[in-house]
Amino acid sequence: MIPIDINQAAEFSGGKLIGENKVITCITTDSRAAAENSLFVAVKGDKFDGHDFIEKAWENGAECVLSEKEFIVPHGKSLILVENTRKALLDLAEGYRSLFNIPVVSVTGSVGKTTTKDIIAGVLSQKYNVHKTKGNFNNDIGVPITIFSLENEHTAAVVEMGMNHSGEIDVLAKAVKPDVGVITNIGVSHIENLGSREGILKAKCEMFPYIGKDGYAVLNGDDDMLCKIRGFEHTYGLSNNAKIIWYGTDNEFDIWASDIEPMGLEGIKCTINTPKGSFEAMISVPGVHMVYNAMAAAAVGIIQDMDLESIKKGIESFMPTGMRMEKFNLFDGAVLIDDSYNANPVSTKAAIDVLASCKGHKCAILGDMFELGEYAEKMHFDIGEYAAEKEINELIAIGEISANIFNGAKTAGLDNKKYYKTVEEFLNSGYKPRGTVLIKASHSMHFSEIAEYIKKF
Repeated sequence: MIPIDINQAAEFSGGKLIGENKVITCITTDSRAAAENSLFVAVKGDKFDGHDFIEKAWENGAECVLSEKEFIVPHGKSLILVENTRKALLDLAEGYRSLFNIPVVSVTGSVGKTTTKDIIAGVLSQKYNVHKTKGNFNNDIGVPITIFSLENEHTAAVVEMGMNHSGEIDVLAKAVKPDVGVITNIGVSHIENLGSREGILKAKCEMFPYIGKDGYAVLNGDDDMLCKIRGFEHTYGLSNNAKIIWYGTDNEFDIWASDIEPMGLEGIKCTINTPKGSFEAMISVPGVHMVYNAMAAAAVGIIQDMDLESIKKGIESFMPTGMRMEKFNLFDGAVLIDDSYNANPVSTKAAIDVLASCKGHKCAILGDMFELGEYAEKMHFDIGEYAAEKEINELIAIGEISANIFNGAKTAGLDNKKYYKTVEEFLNSGYKPRGTVLIKASHSMHFSEIAEYIKKF
């Protein structure tokens, strides 16, 4: 981060400064990372309280701590007293963001946030020195940390924003102040907390009021929920003269894809059409959903007045991050598709589509998808039916809720199927992979253990 003084940090966070005013060059929520010239923010979590580590942070070299509680401040050190450290962290990030006059893109949506963020960053990097969210650090701690990592040399930023309750995008977008806001789609992730897809749509649209004057919203026009915004922009909070760039597969959209040609596990080819002209792109990751991610990135490139060759180069340079449609070659021509980072019904069906396009024996190893509330049983059952309809040869369901995947496959007539209650039970089953194997489940199912097991073959 660029240096700021503690007085400025107190002003940004709305806190009371106790102690000396010095310069800080690092803001952290991890007391172990607190070092000379750092500010330690004592946030509270479900299983921890940063206030328990304040004295350790000072010992490690922190110049200042941001706290909800008063402490005896060591000589030469400082404390900023606030009512709520999590809110103050966001306020501090908002203040730090105001020091930068660069294009900032925010990305949210039910599915594809991280991949879309990475492709957008790849496109913008053809013109800018881009700072982007690491991994999927997209919550009320990860977003501020991303903002604090901005340096003078950065000329653009791409920030991922996640949520599982209403009001969360609102506070994140207030800190990010995006010039361009991208929503990939509205699925069913976190429907347990938000009640309905309409509730999810409204929660995602909390970003709109914070898009800068003359900024842009980039929206998936093929999404049956996002298209409801048309004609009701003000109802969903889009004002401030912000414009909408729609993308999809219909030529009525600003950015649209045609000639979509799956290339097996090598990826997918398409033509992306823009107001500046058209270009053919080969995306190195399979799945029609990747075309949508590429279109969103192309839209951002067009907004930033980039030439088509640079946009194409940025899209084609994309490589997936860990456990997201990663391909591993095994023995005897077998292949593992590791898509185990996370799962929801939309992304799981997309992954099954990729598996279905492969030749030879096709095996899907699927696990529980969480935060679906009262819809959980039916949505897991539907996944089992879908796998059968797509003529997957072998299905293995793992997890308590995934018994419904097994039952759905059974009802739809899939013969080769098995069910295991736990990952451990599966790992002890003697399974040997053949053909193409897909693994996918919610992150907390720990399917990474299955990936490591299969990669040994």
